[in-house]
Amino acid sequence: MTSTDNEPEKSEAPAQDEPENTEESEKSTLSEYVANLEARLKQKAEVRNQNLNCVRPPENYFSKLDSGLKKNTTFVKKLKSFSATQIDVLLKDFSALNLTKYISEVAAAIAEAKLKMSDIPAALQLCSLLHRTYAEFSSNFFENWQKILTFKATDKIVNSSKLRVDIRFYAELVAAGIFMNKTGLPLLGNVLTVLISMDKEEHNNIPILLSFCKHCGEDYAGLMPKKIRDSAEKYNVTIPRNTFLPAEKQTVVRSLLKDYFVSLTKHLLAERAQLQALHAANQRTLHTRGELSQERKDQLEQHQATYDKLLVGAQNFAEVLGEELGEAGEPPTLTMTVIETQGSVTIGGNEEFNMQAGTDPWQDEDTRTFYTILPDLKDFMPNYQLKETVKNKTETVTEEMLDEDIKEDDLSDTEEPPTVPDVEQEEAQPTYVSNKYALDAFLSDLPNCINRELIDNAAVDFVLNLNTKNNRKKLTRELFSVARTRLDLLPFYSRFAAILYPVLSDVCVDLCQMLKQDFKYHVRKKDQINIESKIKVVRFIGELVKFGLYSKMEALFCLKVLLHDFKHHHIEMACNLLETCGRYLYCNSDTHQRTVIYLQQMMRKKTVSALDSRYVTQIENAFYYVCPPETPAQPKEEEPPMHQFIRKILHEDLQKSNEEKILRLMRKLNWDDPDISAIAIQHLAGGWRVRASARRALARLTAELAAWQEVVAPAVVDTILEEIRLTMEDPHPRYNQRRIATVKYLGELYNYKLLDSRDVFTVLYSFITFGVTNDHNTVSPLDPPENVFRIRLVCALLEICGAYFNSGSSKKKLDYFLIFFQHYFWFKYSDPIWTDENKFPIYVYNIYQECLTNLRPKLNMFTSWQQCKDAIEELRQTLYPELGEEEIDNEDHGDDSVNEGLDTIIETDDETDNPHLPEESSDEEPLPENMNNDEGLLQDDMNMEPRRPAPKPVEDVEFESAFEKMVTENIAERQRENRPQQRDIAVPMTCRQTTKKTYEQLLVSIVFLKHVTCKTFVKIDFHFLLAR
Repeated sequence: MTSTDNEPEKSEAPAQDEPENTEESEKSTLSEYVANLEARLKQKAEVRNQNLNCVRPPENYFSKLDSGLKKNTTFVKKLKSFSATQIDVLLKDFSALNLTKYISEVAAAIAEAKLKMSDIPAALQLCSLLHRTYAEFSSNFFENWQKILTFKATDKIVNSSKLRVDIRFYAELVAAGIFMNKTGLPLLGNVLTVLISMDKEEHNNIPILLSFCKHCGEDYAGLMPKKIRDSAEKYNVTIPRNTFLPAEKQTVVRSLLKDYFVSLTKHLLAERAQLQALHAANQRTLHTRGELSQERKDQLEQHQATYDKLLVGAQNFAEVLGEELGEAGEPPTLTMTVIETQGSVTIGGNEEFNMQAGTDPWQDEDTRTFYTILPDLKDFMPNYQLKETVKNKTETVTEEMLDEDIKEDDLSDTEEPPTVPDVEQEEAQPTYVSNKYALDAFLSDLPNCINRELIDNAAVDFVLNLNTKNNRKKLTRELFSVARTRLDLLPFYSRFAAILYPVLSDVCVDLCQMLKQDFKYHVRKKDQINIESKIKVVRFIGELVKFGLYSKMEALFCLKVLLHDFKHHHIEMACNLLETCGRYLYCNSDTHQRTVIYLQQMMRKKTVSALDSRYVTQIENAFYYVCPPETPAQPKEEEPPMHQFIRKILHEDLQKSNEEKILRLMRKLNWDDPDISAIAIQHLAGGWRVRASARRALARLTAELAAWQEVVAPAVVDTILEEIRLTMEDPHPRYNQRRIATVKYLGELYNYKLLDSRDVFTVLYSFITFGVTNDHNTVSPLDPPENVFRIRLVCALLEICGAYFNSGSSKKKLDYFLIFFQHYFWFKYSDPIWTDENKFPIYVYNIYQECLTNLRPKLNMFTSWQQCKDAIEELRQTLYPELGEEEIDNEDHGDDSVNEGLDTIIETDDETDNPHLPEESSDEEPLPENMNNDEGLLQDDMNMEPRRPAPKPVEDVEFESAFEKMVTENIAERQRENRPQQRDIAVPMTCRQTTKKTYEQLLVSIVFLKHVTCKTFVKIDFHFLLAR
C-alpha cells in the first residue's frame, strides 16, 4: 500500500514543476528583453546627444585636408554605390578629404543610393560624422529627402522596395538627431499618412508599413511584442521607453497604424467571402459538368494567392501591433454545394437515371464560347439604325399544340419540297458585274470556312461589302443547299446565320422556314431514300436551336412527329436530332420536362418493338448522350501502408547519397512476414520501376541486403529471369522499354556478384535461340523477321557487364558467343523483308557495331551470313572433331520440317564468377606457366574429350520429327482458318468493360504453349561451350 500511495505523488511532481519552469522562462525572457532594450536606447540617446550638441572643427582644420577634384569626385561616386562593406574605406577617405565644396553632391549621393536594410547602420554612422563635421550637410541632405519622400495619394509607387528602405533610413536619421524634430517629423508623418490613405482598398503597401513598424515602431509608436507586454503587466515590470518623441505623438502614430489594420481585416474578410463563393461555384460546375475550364482554375488560383498574401500581411500586422485577427484569421470554409435534383425517372423498368434541369448544356468551355459568344456586327456598322426584326410568318408551336395528338392532316400541307424564293430585280440600284463576281467568289469560298475565325470574318465581309436584298436571298439559298455529305459545315453555317440575325434577320427567318418545310416534306413522303438529306435537315435544325434561331418548341414538335411514326428513317432522324440539340433541350428548364417525356416514350417504343440491332444501338447512344447514367466511381484498392512505404523508399527516395539510410530501413523490415518479404522482393526485382540513374544504386542495395537476408539474392534473380522469359514469350512492342531496363538491371546485379557468368550467358544465348528458326522461309511468331529488338537486348546486357569477360574461361565463352551473335545478326540483316524501300534499321546496325567494337576492338567482324555459318562450322570441327555421322544424318533427315532446334541448356554446377578479380582465381585452377596465353587454352580445349549424349534410336528420331511436324501444320491451319463473323448484337452499356487489364493481370491469363524448337544451321552443344 505504501508504494501504491506514493506513485501519484511521484507522477504529480513533474506537473507541479511545469508552471514554475514556465514562469522562470518568462521572467528570464522579459529581463533579457529589458536589458537589451536599455542598452539599445542608451546607445541611441548617446548618438542623438552627440549630433544635437556637436562642436564642429575650425576653418584651419579643413585647410590641411585634400580638396582636389579627382579624389573628392571619386569619393562621391563611391557614396552612390554605398554598402556596409565599404564603411572602413569611406571613413578613411573622409578623414583625408575636404568636402566643403562638394557637400551638396555628397548629400545627394547618399540620398539616392540604393541601400539594403543591412546597410542602414553603416550609412547612419557616416551621416552622423558628416553632420558633426559640416554644418551645411543637414540642410542639403534634408532637401534631397524632401524630393524623394514628397508624393501625392494619386501617385503610383514605382519602386516599393527602395521606398521601404528609404522610410526606415529617414526615420533613423530623425531619431539620431541629424534632422531636428521640428523639420523632420512633419515629412515623416506626411509620408505615413499618404501611404495609409491611398491604400485602404487594395492594401499594396503592407510591406512598407510593416517594415516601418518592425524597425521604427518602438521609437515612433511605442510598439512592443504582445508577449513582452503581457509578461510586463503580469510581473509588474516597467518597460523603458524612448523619450525623443512625446507620448501623445506616439499615440497618434499608433492610432494611424491601427486604422490601417482595421481596413486590412475588412478587406481580408471580403476576399475570404469571394474565395468561398468562387470555390462553391467551381464545385457546382465540377459536379454538373465533371471538369473545370482553365480560365476558372486560373481565376481560383489568383484569388487564393491574393487571399494568402493578405492573410500573411494581416497576421504580421496583428503580431506587431499586439492585436487579434478574430474572425478574419479563421480559414475559409471551402465546402461543396450539392445540387438538388428534381427526382428520378425509370427507363425501361430496370435502369434509373437522375433527370436534372438547369445544368450546363455545353460539353466544355470552347463549346459554350462557340454557341454563346458572337461578334457584334453593329461595331462594324457605325451608321447602322435599328430596324424592326422580321418575324416568322408561320404559326409557331405552343405547349398546347404539343399536348394535342398528331393528326395526319397536320402534315398534309407539304407535299412538295420547299422552293427557294426567286431573286427579284432591284430597280432602285443598278447591278454591277463586279458585285456579281464578288458574290460568286464569296459563296464558293463559304464551304471552306471550317473554323470560328473564318466564319466570323465571312459574316463581317458579307455585311460590309455584299449586303443587298438579292444577295441575301442568294445567301439563304446557298446556306439551305449545303451538300448533304458536309455535315461538318452545319455548326458554322448556323453560327454565320446567328451573327447576321441582329442586323439581317430576314436571312435567318427564311432559312428556318425552308428547313421547316423541308422537314415536313420528308416526313410526309415516308420513302426510304435520301436518308442523308433527311439527316442534314434535322441536324441543321438542331444547330439552329442551340443558337436560339429555331424555336425550342418547334424542335420538340419535330421530335414528337418522328416518335409518332417511329420506324426506319424516322428512327435515324430522331436520334440525330437528339444527338444535336437533345442535351440543350434537356438542360433548359422550360423544355426539360417535355424532353424527359419524349425520351421515356422513345425508350418504351424501343422496348416493345422488334428493331434491328443497328437502330437499337443508335437509340441507346442518343439517349445516353442526352442523359448519361451516373456511374459510381469504382473503389480504388487501398494499398497497405507498409507496401506504400517500401515502394516509396525504393522507387522514389533511393539515390546514391542515401543508400546507407535506405539499407538500414530495409533491414528493419519484418522479413519473417511472408507478405512483407514478397512485396520487398518484388520491388527489389523491379529494375524497370526506378529511374535509370538509380538502377545501379538499387542493385548495390540488393547486394548489400543479400548479405543479411539469404532469401533476397536467389528470389530477385529468379524473378528477373522469369520476367525476361515471359517478355520473350510475349514480344509486344509495349514492353520494349521494360525489357531493356530489366536486362540492364540484370547486368548490374552480375556486377555486384549476385549471379554467375553462367546465368548471364544462358540469358544471352536465349536471346538468339529462343523461338529462332534460322530459316528465312519459316516465320516464328516469337521472333518475326521485322523484330530486331533482341539485338538491342544483347547489346544492352553486354554494355553493362561485358567488360568483365576479359580473362579466363569467361573470355573464351564470350568469344564463342560473339560468333553466334554475329550469326543471329546477319540472319536478321539478310532477311528478304529488308529492301531499298524498307531498309534495315540503321540505329540497330550502329548499336551492334559499337557493342562489338567496345568488347573486342581487334575483332574481325563478319560481313555476311555465309561467313558466320562457315565460322560456326569451323568451330564445330574444332570442338567436335569426333562428331558421329549418325548425328549428322539425324540432322539432315529433318531438313523439311521445323523440328530440329537448340536443345534446352541444362544448368550445371559451374563455378561462380568474380567480375572484379581475374577469372582464373574463381573459374578454374591456376594455369601452368606455359598455358597463360590463348593458344594454350585453345589447345587444351581441343585435347579435352567432349561429353556427348547417347545417340537416340532411329525410331525415336522419326517419331519426334513426325509429331512436331504434325503440331506445326496444325498450328498453321488454325491460323489460316476463317472464323465465322459474330452477330451484330448490341452490348448493354452497363455490361461494357471500361477498364483495361494491367500487365500483371494479363500475365495470369497467359496460356503457356509448348515451345516447338526450330531447326538451326548446325547443332552445337551450347552447354559444352558454357562449361568451357
